[in-house]
Amino acid sequence: MLTVFLNWLYLLFTLFCMGFAFSKFSEKVLQYSFKRVESILLAGVVAATVYAQIFSLFYRVNIEANVILLAFCAVVCISMGKQMAGFLKRSWHDSSLVYKILLLLLFLVWGFFTSRGYRVPDMDLYHGQSIRWIEEYGAVKGIGNLHGRFGYNSSLFAISALYSMKFLLGRSLHTVNGLIAFLLSVNALELRKCFRRRKMLLSDYARAGAVYYLTIIWNEVIAPSSDYAVMCIIFFIVIKWLTQLESEEEESRNHIIPYGLLCVLGAYAITLKLSAGLILLVILKPAYVLLKEKRWKEIGIFLLLGLITAVPWMVRTVFITGWLFYPFAALDLFQVDWKITDVGAIRTDAFQIEIWAKGANHLGVNATFAQWFPNWFQNELFTTEKLLIVADIISCIITVGMGAAVLVRRQWQKLDKLLVFATVMCCYLFWQFSAPMMRYGYAHVLLLAALLCGDVLEHLNRKLVRVFYGLLMLYGVYKLYVGYDYILGCCRLPHYVWQETYESYELEQYEVDGVVIYYSPSGGGVGYDLFPAIPTAEYGAELRGDGLKDGFREKQKMD
Repeated sequence: MLTVFLNWLYLLFTLFCMGFAFSKFSEKVLQYSFKRVESILLAGVVAATVYAQIFSLFYRVNIEANVILLAFCAVVCISMGKQMAGFLKRSWHDSSLVYKILLLLLFLVWGFFTSRGYRVPDMDLYHGQSIRWIEEYGAVKGIGNLHGRFGYNSSLFAISALYSMKFLLGRSLHTVNGLIAFLLSVNALELRKCFRRRKMLLSDYARAGAVYYLTIIWNEVIAPSSDYAVMCIIFFIVIKWLTQLESEEEESRNHIIPYGLLCVLGAYAITLKLSAGLILLVILKPAYVLLKEKRWKEIGIFLLLGLITAVPWMVRTVFITGWLFYPFAALDLFQVDWKITDVGAIRTDAFQIEIWAKGANHLGVNATFAQWFPNWFQNELFTTEKLLIVADIISCIITVGMGAAVLVRRQWQKLDKLLVFATVMCCYLFWQFSAPMMRYGYAHVLLLAALLCGDVLEHLNRKLVRVFYGLLMLYGVYKLYVGYDYILGCCRLPHYVWQETYESYELEQYEVDGVVIYYSPSGGGVGYDLFPAIPTAEYGAELRGDGLKDGFREKQKMD
């Protein structure tokens, strides 16, 4: 736990330096400055991830990457130190004592959650090894040939490698998910303003959904899984988008730059997990306004920022697999010697993910929606999740009806809200019909239900609304009790100095061109320590050169 806090302090320092530098860039070039500390830190998360990915294309992401990062932060502190100190001082003095206490409490609690918990199977299956490859060699060409799981490129692995501190501590920390969850919980503290205004706004309902999601993952953020990071980022986008729309100042509501910056954050979400792509439907608003007003400078800047965010991730995917978007084999652009050429296997792998997510693995590969959906609903979901899915189905119907009413009545002033609802609905429907495992799409499920619930409540009798608020608070108290009970249940675990690490396994080995490869004889976890290691023995790869840094390619067939 102590190592988590020390690691977080390092993260917060470097992320704030990078985020503040970007804020000054935005202020100078786009005439928009960030007003909240967590927004600056979030910008720093994006910047650090892009930096780690670019660095990995040329060298390992280890001590060298951190030295250069610290040098950059030193330059920022020297050139902008007074401004940074003034910003932090104003933010601290403008906060109430209660807010400061809650902030400290959240920091301690999320540090506790990040120090121990449930390690999802993929953490020991391939996450740890994926991060170690980046720590040791950077982006290795054709690593997906060694094992298909290594082809699943997420930018979270790059930033996790950057901040793992293996070179300093002798073990690899994995605290980034916990910090992102902490930042989302800080934003959720804005719910306290509901008591002062005596009503909830749509953004508050989104925050309530985020709070619920955080109570689902508090025992799992120890895992360096992209699922948690991308869900938190989607919550951030929707909450901040709605907050901007609900601003009391018309000038702030109509300021298009923050919407454009949130679209860049949407591009970042895609680099975490490709399936988040439909969140970029919100780009319709800034694109329409900027094109209508012929603001070519801003259009160029946002396109450039989007490319800077996404292109390093795309290049990494090409390095790893030979494909631009893996495991989607429809776009075949590159003919490189390290390419994974078995298109059938790629499509089968993607299909298997869908089948398992739908719980249809025992129904047959050709199970129709009418067959797999009832089975999935009945057997794969908890009671609360079933209620949420029912609410989402109703919400889809209401959203379509709302859209039709806006178009027929030409209520163009409602288009902003409709765009958010439609985007969340499309994200949910894509998740529902592709790979509906709750871990993959909890944000879509919660946001759609929460936003439509809030919209409907605004048209009901105020007494009924107050009853709902009371029930919501009671449920919040219940969740606090569950969290307290969880903390009591695992507080005796000996992780107050070191974060709980990857599991150790007894592995077997084979050789590829004289290089030892470890593997699990049972097709299970391999952990982090033995390297390189894969879940199952695969003999279809060979080295491209003399060593691991040269990467792998498919074994050449003898004539």
